[in-house]
Amino acid sequence: MSNSILDLIGNTPLVETKTLIKNPRVRLFLKLEGQNPGGSVKDRAAFNMIKSALERGDISRETKLIEATSGNTGIALAMIAGIFKLEIELVMPENSTIERVQTMRAFGAKVTLTSAEGGIEGARDYAEEKVKKDGIYMINQFSNNDNWKAHYKTTGPEIWRDTNQKITHFVSSMGTTGTIMGTSTFLKEQNPGIRIIGVQPTDDSRIPGIRKWPEAYLPKIFNPAKVDRVLEVSEAEASKMTQYLAKEEGIFAGMSSGGATAAAVRLCEELEEGIVVSIICDRGDRYLSSDLFK
Repeated sequence: MSNSILDLIGNTPLVETKTLIKNPRVRLFLKLEGQNPGGSVKDRAAFNMIKSALERGDISRETKLIEATSGNTGIALAMIAGIFKLEIELVMPENSTIERVQTMRAFGAKVTLTSAEGGIEGARDYAEEKVKKDGIYMINQFSNNDNWKAHYKTTGPEIWRDTNQKITHFVSSMGTTGTIMGTSTFLKEQNPGIRIIGVQPTDDSRIPGIRKWPEAYLPKIFNPAKVDRVLEVSEAEASKMTQYLAKEEGIFAGMSSGGATAAAVRLCEELEEGIVVSIICDRGDRYLSSDLFK
């Protein structure tokens, strides 16, 4: 029995794929972050960012919050802010799926939509301008150390534990980069030989949740020294793998998860042996109004 929905954040399942890997000496495990109560890996960071800010006194119950988001972080922040009775405004490009917008509003958040052409960069600019003008507190997931520390405290230790300390490679999509930064930091402390692989989209691809940032918008929490290798995936690859995971593995996820899995499979095909873990970032139900599963 849990005392709070917050107790259900983390300790997500690690499931081995049964159809994607042909070499019996290479095993690929997928960490199902959609099992978090808010439906994504971002529950971890959102909880740690808000809880830590409250504990330090950076914010109080009267503080108004704002954050730019492409979706999953916003949903997680809306849920956590609602539990702590905090007022929050979430800023998103207007082409975000309606499921995401409605979910944030269901949790009680104010949602502001910016132009689709401006993308997440435009949403970030809007939020920063609102902070300067109105003195609102921005969570700032892109430069907030409590983002990556959430994964140092939870995601990394869970993977280390659940692979019986045998993980050889970790694969993660890169958006804010909090997941890969925190997990890498922990795993490298346990075994410096573990290889950390980041996943980015090809230049001509748009994959929700995975970004190749312009220099001016590169997350300040990102440290390239903590990533051993970066693999690029196309939008077509990510879509195809996302659909495959649903049909053949029963894993219903978003396109960033398909992208990470496609990269992980490519990596596995290079290995003679190993234990590979890849992050399944979220659930597929928040993409049903898009073309992903049509």
